[in-house]
Formats: sequence, structure tokens, C-alpha cells
Amino acid sequence: MVRAVHYLNQFFAGLGGEEAAETPPTRLEGAVGPGRGLAAELQGVEIVATLACGDDYFGEHEEQALASLVELLEAERPGLLVAGPAFGSGRYGHACARFLRTASERLRIPVLAAMHEESPGVGTAEGKVLIVPTAVNVAGMRDALPRMARLAEAVVSGRELGPPEEEGYLPRGFRRNRFAPKPGAERAVDLLLAKLAGEARSEIAGGFDRVPPPAPVPDLSRALLALVTEAGCVPQGNPDRLPTIRAQGWLRYELAGSRSLAAGRYESVHGGFDVKLANEDPNRLVPLDTVSELADEGRLGRVHDVLYTTTGNGTPVASATRFGREIAAELKEAGVEAVLLSGT
Repeated sequence: MVRAVHYLNQFFAGLGGEEAAETPPTRLEGAVGPGRGLAAELQGVEIVATLACGDDYFGEHEEQALASLVELLEAERPGLLVAGPAFGSGRYGHACARFLRTASERLRIPVLAAMHEESPGVGTAEGKVLIVPTAVNVAGMRDALPRMARLAEAVVSGRELGPPEEEGYLPRGFRRNRFAPKPGAERAVDLLLAKLAGEARSEIAGGFDRVPPPAPVPDLSRALLALVTEAGCVPQGNPDRLPTIRAQGWLRYELAGSRSLAAGRYESVHGGFDVKLANEDPNRLVPLDTVSELADEGRLGRVHDVLYTTTGNGTPVASATRFGREIAAELKEAGVEAVLLSGT
């Protein structure tokens, strides 16, 4: 029987929600949460312990968290480390990939994670971690666990894995020669016919774009600066019903000469973090008060009178790219020379 250790965040480990996001690395006996469902699917592999860490703790104390987690992991003498499913969660996905990658490098043990293909954790893994693709949210749990179990069993068996589409993991950037059933010309025609029929296919795996940084602002003391946020900051009551997760659009709100975002008039509807403290002072989401003071001091030209907002929580990359282009077009037309983009 192969000994396995399972990594979860505070929520899936049953330690609490956002109020427990500062939980330091913790060991729990056996399988907990989704680990119980995973354990029921595994053959020849036993989850002997669960390691958990709060999303905020990991993000704010990453090196310390990694050191503690690796120490806890090493004490278990595992033959496999699994993590997730993290689905589309950014913080959780990043933590899974970072921990597994570190454990693989330091302890030389097999590792396996599960998350949505657009999770930031996929980029963090950089092809060094086997990742089972999942749905974007927890509704995909029932489908994800059996696929995690099948791949885990394949990994501990020691056999060489086949292609991603056959074994059920995300491409890692490796290229291997193999015989295709058709020559390239025929495959190209098949792809073209599929596209004409409305089915987009490709033999090349996609990836995130690299966006070159813009040129520096020539003179900030003369510049028109705009405030843009993905923190879900909206007028109190969310009158335009901005989604708390997986936004399909963005909104604009006139600031009308305001120098501050008053508590009780603005709030965050972002579904990916605890908004309590942010709603006590919305300027910590969108620093209108600070940039207004900078303009008074002459260190900044003017503040654009429109706030642009959306929620970045779970938003697909393609949608976020479209939002950026649309907002940028408006900013350019308004003569904006600088943007302060606040996130969560």
C-alpha cells in the first residue's frame, strides 16, 4: 500500500471559510473533506494524512508556509502527494502548485494536483506538476475525484504516462515524436473542415500571453489618471448586479467630483475574499482618497471622473482580455495617460 498525503486549503479541510484564511500549516489525521471521496476511489494507495493551510497565510508567508509544509510532509514518508481539487480558485490553485512543485524538487516524490485549466496555479506549476483538469467550481467534484484517482494510481505504478489527452492531465509542454494515423496535410484539412463547421480545434496547446509593459508616464504631475479595479467595487446594493464570480462584463460609475469612496455608499461584491474590512473603507479597494491628495500636492495631474470595475474572481482569461481592451479603448479616447489598477 502506497502512503499518500493530501493538501487542502482551510475551507476544504473543514477549518472554516475566509475567517480561517490565516490558518498556518496544519496536519490532520487521515483523509478529510474531498479526501474521503478520493480515498474511496483509490486502489493500492492510502491517504495517511492531510496537510492544510489558509489561503491568506500561504499568500502572505509563502516561504515560511512552504518550509513548514515540507517538514510536515517529510515526516509522513509518503510515496505520493496530491492536492485539490482547487477548481478555479486563484489563491488555492497557486498554493497547490507551489507546494507540490517544491515537494517534488526537495523530496523527489511523485505529485499530482487538480484544478481548472485557467487557474493561476497552472502557470505556477510551469509543467513541473501533473494537473488533472476540472470544472471551474465545486460542482465538478464528483467528476474530478475518479480522474484524480486513476492518474494517481498510474503515477505510483511507475509506468511511463501516455499523452495528456489519453491519460487525462493538462499538457506540460513536453514534445515527443509519435506516429500519427494521418499525414499532416490530411490533418490540416480535417481541422479546416471542423472550423468551417463551427468546431475550433488545434494540435497546439495554448498558453497565457506575455504582455510587454508600457512605456513610463512622461510626467505624472501633468497626467490624467484613471482608477480601474477587479475588486468588485460598486455602489451600495450593487444596483447593476455585477456578478460576484466569473463576471461577463464590466461597469463604469461617475465619480462626480468625489474625493473619497464613502463607507455605506460603496461596497465590494467580490466572491473570492472576505470583504468585511474592505467595506469598512472602500478606499482600500480603490484609493480615490490617496490619488486625490496626490493631485492636490501637484504630484499627479488630475483624476479621471469615471471608475471602471469588474470582478476578477474566476473570470476566464478570454473574458478578462476582452474587458481590458474595451476599457482601454475608452480610456484612450478620454485622454487618460496612466491607470491605477487595484486587485484583491
